[in-house]
Formats: sequence, C-alpha cells, structure tokens
Amino acid sequence: MVQAGSRRKRFAVIAIATALVAGGGGAAFAYWTATGQGQGTATTGSNFSVTSTETNLVGLSPDGVPQSVGFTVSNLAPASKMLDSVLVTVAWPDGRAWIDPETGCSSADYLVGAVDFPRRVIAAHDSVTGTVEVSMVDTLKNQDGCQGIAVPLHIVAS
Repeated sequence: MVQAGSRRKRFAVIAIATALVAGGGGAAFAYWTATGQGQGTATTGSNFSVTSTETNLVGLSPDGVPQSVGFTVSNLAPASKMLDSVLVTVAWPDGRAWIDPETGCSSADYLVGAVDFPRRVIAAHDSVTGTVEVSMVDTLKNQDGCQGIAVPLHIVAS
C-alpha cells in the first residue's frame, strides 16, 4: 500500500508540475505573440513669413550693375524657430520658372546672387532682415522685352 500511495503522490506532483508549466508556457506564449500596428501623419509648417523691402527693380540692364534687394523673415510661431536657409529665385509665387507671356522676358534673363542673411534662431514673433543681389544677364539675344518690366522674386525661408 505504501507504494500505491507513493505512486499517487508522484502522479499528483507530476500532474501539478505539468499544469504549472503548461499554464506558465501559455502565458509566455500569449505575451510573446501579442502584436499591434497603426499609422499616423502630422502636418507641419515653417511659420515663416517673408516680405521684400524692394518692390521694383529699376535700372537693371544686361551685364549692368547688380541691385541689392532687401527682405524680412518673420517668425509667426508662438515659439522660437531656427532659420537655416533662404532661397531666392526669379519665379512665380508658386515657385515655377517665370516668363512674361507678353514680352518673353524670363528668369533666364536674370541672375540671383548669394543670399546674405543671419542664420540663427528667431524668437517667437520676431524677425530678421537680409539682402540678395539681382542682376541681368546678357544672353546675347534681344532683351528689349525686359525693359521696364516687374521682375518677381520668389523667396523661401526654412
């Protein structure tokens, strides 16, 4: 009889151990196979506003003296922002290459020089000024269409 009770005890211990391992393994298995997924988007803006202090370039002529154009970059954000670069091109307001449909004068007739601006952090609601030189290129063709025309500058601050 001692052996029969001992066998039952052994069987009970093995059964309990198996149940604990199986139960623990099941919990570990459920933990390690848990997955999740998702996606999201965010839209950011530069919060910079750019205005030019020059609205009319006068006196430009092919291979003539470059003119300095001033501009102001304002931080409209409620926090400080880093002004890393300012890019100036002769272009339409949306950045497309400019050509005057009536005269044929285009961005190819002008050269925008290096932009001079203070690369720095602009405090909330503060501004900095800079300049850029614009000149007219001698394209070795008739450029009469560019006489007296308003030349649009596209200024992007980032």
